Amino acid sequence: MKTDKLFYRIFLSQPDLISELVPDIPANCEFDYSAPVVKETELRLDGLLTPISDDLSLPLVFLEAQMQSDADFYSRFFAGIFLYLRQYKVTRPWRGLVILRRRSQDLGTESPYQILLDTWVHRLYLEDLIDEVDLSPNLSLLRLLVVSEQETPDSAQAVLRNSNTPAEFRMRLDLVEAIPINKFPQLSIEEVRLMLNLKEADVTQTRFYQEVFQIGQQSGGEIGRKIGRQEEEIEIVLRLLNRRCGKLSITQQEKVRSLPITDIENLAEALLDFKGMADLEIWLDGMATVEINLRSQS
Repeated sequence: MKTDKLFYRIFLSQPDLISELVPDIPANCEFDYSAPVVKETELRLDGLLTPISDDLSLPLVFLEAQMQSDADFYSRFFAGIFLYLRQYKVTRPWRGLVILRRRSQDLGTESPYQILLDTWVHRLYLEDLIDEVDLSPNLSLLRLLVVSEQETPDSAQAVLRNSNTPAEFRMRLDLVEAIPINKFPQLSIEEVRLMLNLKEADVTQTRFYQEVFQIGQQSGGEIGRKIGRQEEEIEIVLRLLNRRCGKLSITQQEKVRSLPITDIENLAEALLDFKGMADLEIWLDGMATVEINLRSQS
């Protein structure tokens, strides 16, 4: 599973999920998601959630998703955290959130880090969610990562039925499709959509689902649906760019909006390494050069 990108999308799309998983995080706390490189040893952290607030009592959250056994995991995880704290002279408190597939994973010795694991780090074992009932929509979304292929369609439809707005439905629909695509790499996108059986399930009777697909039919069926999802993703990327680079000009926003969906997805990953507006301009200029070269070749 390409878990780094997948968990980035989940936490980006469901910002209140972090407050469900880490104690003392208020539900309305917004975070900027990044994947910083700790210099000298080149340890890359899976994810760093930084509160967008002047309240210095709100903690940084170091997020790691580890789906396989790794005897060096704990030593690497804590080494990365403390190197980051030292290098960036952090003054905020911090918390750790480690998402694991099962309790039996070998992640190395816990003894040197036991007090940290007991007090500052929350470990979520996805296997514990399988038999749970009455999960929140966010935790139900994470449960999709570990339920069996047979259970996936019903579980996916249940997640969608709990959507409260059309925008929330579209966002969850994107993730509900993305999770099985990552879980079952042997299946094509069309096979995953067929497996989910969304068009024939009860979820099609919800008002939100009908609104989304009615818009799609008016705009040209599947093409209209893709356009709607692309616009949603563009708005997310623009919001992240404004946070990371500063307020974008109208010209810059139009450049981003004119990008094809594949380039939007590439930009969503690239912006994690942006340090300011100059990095965005360099990236956009590079895309413009590629476009000019393609046109000259044709």
